[in-house]
Amino acid sequence: MHYVGIDLAWGERRPTGLAVLDADGRLQMVAAVRTDDDIEAALASYVEGECLVAVDAPLIVRNEAGNRPAEKALNKDFARFDAGAHPSNTGKPEFRDQPRAARICARLGLDINPWSRRPRRGIEVYPHPATVALFRLGRTLKYKDKPGRDLEHLRAELLVLVRLVEGLANADPALHVDTPAWRALHAAVVAAARKSELRVVEDQVDAVVCAYIALFADRRRDDTVVYGDLETGYIVTPALPDDLVPTPRAKQAARSAEPDAVPPVPAGPDIGAAVREYAERWPAVRDTTEELVRLVTAVLDEAGINYLTVTGRAKSVTSFAAKAARTEAGHAVFTDPLREITDQVGIRVITYVHSDVQAVAELLDDQVTVLDDRDMGRETASEGRFGYASRHLLVRLDDEQVAQVQIRTVLQHAWAEFEHDIRYKGTIPDEHVPDFDRRFTLAAGLLELADREFSIIRERIQQGMVDASDESDDDDPRIPPRELAAFLAGQYADAGWSRTDHYQWMAAIVLELGISSLSALGEVLRQVDDDLLMQRMDYRYPPGAVRRLDDALLWTYGEEYLDLRANADRVPALRARLAKMRGTPSSGGG
Repeated sequence: MHYVGIDLAWGERRPTGLAVLDADGRLQMVAAVRTDDDIEAALASYVEGECLVAVDAPLIVRNEAGNRPAEKALNKDFARFDAGAHPSNTGKPEFRDQPRAARICARLGLDINPWSRRPRRGIEVYPHPATVALFRLGRTLKYKDKPGRDLEHLRAELLVLVRLVEGLANADPALHVDTPAWRALHAAVVAAARKSELRVVEDQVDAVVCAYIALFADRRRDDTVVYGDLETGYIVTPALPDDLVPTPRAKQAARSAEPDAVPPVPAGPDIGAAVREYAERWPAVRDTTEELVRLVTAVLDEAGINYLTVTGRAKSVTSFAAKAARTEAGHAVFTDPLREITDQVGIRVITYVHSDVQAVAELLDDQVTVLDDRDMGRETASEGRFGYASRHLLVRLDDEQVAQVQIRTVLQHAWAEFEHDIRYKGTIPDEHVPDFDRRFTLAAGLLELADREFSIIRERIQQGMVDASDESDDDDPRIPPRELAAFLAGQYADAGWSRTDHYQWMAAIVLELGISSLSALGEVLRQVDDDLLMQRMDYRYPPGAVRRLDDALLWTYGEEYLDLRANADRVPALRARLAKMRGTPSSGGG
């Protein structure tokens, strides 16, 4: 199945945008062509099988003047959002005979009945109302070239659309445009020196929107509206959300500010303006997210805390737009979305056992300002029930940027993800809801019990772990990581487990020091005054076994340890640690 978008020009002198999605919503092709022959040739391989082609141009025009009935009906809903349709009638030369869109569909052999179930179909669509409905815009984006709009204005508005489209990766159905062709379009918007260069990109972006409308109309028919009919013409678009209201115009706002003006009805927030500004900020939000992931990972590794993953996500422009437009009882949830939506930067840390959740929270409290700390599991328990459990921190990164950090165990994460998929992405018949609620509660209780047992298992193992051995590769001179792990469990019985890859990394460091056996490593460690080292380091949290060994080797080898090739990317941190061990200022370099 292919979903095809055609942003059709009125004639063959201007470019027509083409886009194709596969059945999974992945962008297969995007291009700009001019002639009918070019269109047919470019799409031939995509429309020979099952397909739905969405064309941004009138397919059926019967009226001699004015608007088609479909346009009148659509305008009644969307004109107040600046998304009304222009009149189409046979009084215009381009519609006097067969409209170009109908001619293209005929050449491609498509059935243009919007209610048809035939495998190869074509429909008329209109991107402007679709973007209003999909992205909950208070007004359309002004990326079309009209008097008074300069190059920079058009570029900014088109970039907002580009980022909104990219955000549909998280929508239902999902759209995936991260391809070299799309990235080239994105870059072309940034680099455009003339409006004509933007126009070529605009046509192709609109074509992608058309293709997505086809995908949406096919997958979410109950949320799709067909304005008009097959006899007089029709337009297919995602339905306008019932609670969406238009953004007040600047002139209206100015009039309401006049001294003698009648007090206006309080206006909601300017969602469109907030979305536009967020779209402009989004690259910085993404960079901040990536930097925070690196910071959190480094902090946990430095502390020797064992964790499964540290991941981050910058809230997409589409998700931001949907959240900014939320209402309750007819009132906007957010009066200042840019400041009040605090999950623009999101980090998630998954640990193995529950005790490490607290350790991670305390470590982060040392590094950043924690504005809020909610233990969702404790809140759930205080209500006398089992359910969602996760630690949620709201942290300040700078004067303007905050971030949400979720910390949970792998079992808590599994429950939360599965429960979310079933409740919010699946469909549970009403009569089965009580049974599902009971089963989810039972599962949450069992997982909480399992979390406790895992913690006990780790504590017991730390008290005394029998030596284990691996069959090692005779050609690998390193101490096998698993043997190293078993040795360190005995050497540092009170230490926590470290990550598996950290044992592998430490085996390489030990070898670089010329140590290739556990007996030799034991001789080195016997030279270390563990009690004094622990006193000097004053660990806030029980460090992992690899961290204990790392510090012991740094204590023993000093500057030589800093010069190891494997330590090249962490010399400043090691130098600060060495100074702490020796009781000297860190600026002294040991």
